[in-house]
Amino acid sequence: MRDFLKYAAASALGTVVGLFSLVTLLGVGALGLASFFISSAATETEPEVEKNSVLVFDLATDIVDAVPYAGPGIVLEETFSGEGYRAISLYSALQAIEAAATDDNISGIYLTGNTNAGFATLKEVRAALEKFKTDSGKPVLANNTIWGERDYYLVSVADSVYLNPAGIMELNGFRAEIQFLAGALNKFGVGVQVLRAGRYKSAIEPFTRSTSSPEEKQQTQALLTDLWQEFLATTSQARETTPQAIQAIAENQGLLPADEAQSAGLIDNVAFYDAVLAALRELTAQTVDELTDEQENDFTQISLYSYSQILESDAGNQDTVAVVYASGEIVDGEGIAAGLITSGGLSDTLRQTRRDQDIQAVVLRINSPGGSAIASEVIAREVELLAAEKPVIISMGNYAASGGYMIAAPGDQIFATPATITGSIGVYGLRLNFKEIANRNGVTWDVIKTAKLADIDTISRPQSEAELRLQQGFVNTLYDRFLTLVAEGRELPKEKISQVAQGRVWSGTDAKSASLVDQMGGLNAAITAAAEAAELDDWQVEELPKPPSLEEQIFESLFGVGLVSKLPWAQDPISQESMKLRVDLSLLKTLNDPRGVYMRLPFTTEID
Repeated sequence: MRDFLKYAAASALGTVVGLFSLVTLLGVGALGLASFFISSAATETEPEVEKNSVLVFDLATDIVDAVPYAGPGIVLEETFSGEGYRAISLYSALQAIEAAATDDNISGIYLTGNTNAGFATLKEVRAALEKFKTDSGKPVLANNTIWGERDYYLVSVADSVYLNPAGIMELNGFRAEIQFLAGALNKFGVGVQVLRAGRYKSAIEPFTRSTSSPEEKQQTQALLTDLWQEFLATTSQARETTPQAIQAIAENQGLLPADEAQSAGLIDNVAFYDAVLAALRELTAQTVDELTDEQENDFTQISLYSYSQILESDAGNQDTVAVVYASGEIVDGEGIAAGLITSGGLSDTLRQTRRDQDIQAVVLRINSPGGSAIASEVIAREVELLAAEKPVIISMGNYAASGGYMIAAPGDQIFATPATITGSIGVYGLRLNFKEIANRNGVTWDVIKTAKLADIDTISRPQSEAELRLQQGFVNTLYDRFLTLVAEGRELPKEKISQVAQGRVWSGTDAKSASLVDQMGGLNAAITAAAEAAELDDWQVEELPKPPSLEEQIFESLFGVGLVSKLPWAQDPISQESMKLRVDLSLLKTLNDPRGVYMRLPFTTEID
């Protein structure tokens, strides 16, 4: 099965490689590219903060749970996309907002654009903006043409919320759509057999059912309800209305034109950009007479990304709290890969952190839906060894579920936000076979073997009952080890953990009630707890692991899916949907567990 998935992934990658062969023929050679990167990096100037600058926070900024790529390695991607793409770590974003409160050159914050960030990330950023207002007394303004729920959850913190007269506000509640493939697989003659431990472990359902099971509906409804109640409580308090009033809008209107959004008290002003620009210029103390022609539609500003880059650490030889990022699918493998947690790569980082005498405490920031069962257990062992020598505080991001929860369990304390999706303590495996579709098209197999189980991993036939029992026993053993690891890490009876396990997904709020989480709080709260646990008075933060080398960044820029989606000829709706499908199919590359068993959230559930 793993070989089949590898071949499928390789075929998809072949398309990407072919595309970039064309780009290479039309473009410059490798030596020229390298020279271009180096010269581009050399010509970049250090950003400066002018007096009375507005800190501009484009919500489209990619706030990541990782040390983001920087320097010349992202120049090519920017060149092809025509956009100044920048990623910033959550910690850097929070520090920048905090620093802006006491910076005399920053006169306020301007929020614009639309976000795709998860609600747990947004909650932490929102709390930082709230603190900025309280501590500094400086205003926060927000303006856009369209506000969705994710955007509004964040921008409702602003003192003045603007919406274009032609704009619209989407306020119609959250939904989760699950795509089921069982009918299609059956139609095309693909057989599916399931291994599972945990009655809520619903990741297998899209392959075996045409509708959600009662257990899946129960847990998803509970999760959506918790997230929605958090949205209602936060936004209604900020706008001095009631949760019931916003619920009524979601039930009866859903999409609000700008004037109706203002009448409902959800925004402050209906205005075109020129009126917003005038308000921003008041903050920058600019007058029209002072402006050049080039500045006519501009104001004194600095982006959140640029501002974060000029904040220098004055730590020197202080003690260190390391923030180790574990973000993405958990896979079996080595090295550092963007968007993936490799068992070898993260284990190496944790070992280095354990041996580094300058690091006194560790925050493991997890933003992962899980993945390979064996890879998760390998990483969890390294967390356990680290926690035996140094304080290890877990900070959960948008997701820390299944394998993501397993690597959290050995930590000394676990922090989560109400919007964190966690739990899903369970194990599953899928066994696909292509006998029917192959036979239908004239393909047959014969097998010669030296032992009865030699072809237990074949795709040419269904598994026998005896083979399924054997593999189910392995899954049950993994699940039992999972329960034991969590029980020991949480210092709770295994029977109690079993009651809240079963593969069930929990919100951060419910996970705390279920004793799977210790504290409600974000990344900064976890860092403070780590410093306190190590009894540190004066300390600095170091973010790990460091990003790939320049050469690795260049290769990723040339051959990564991210660049393909930004090419000019990939911007029409059909191409964008094709790219989205390619990204979805790239999940096949993460199914590389040596035994074909996984600890992961469902693949096809999206909350919108």
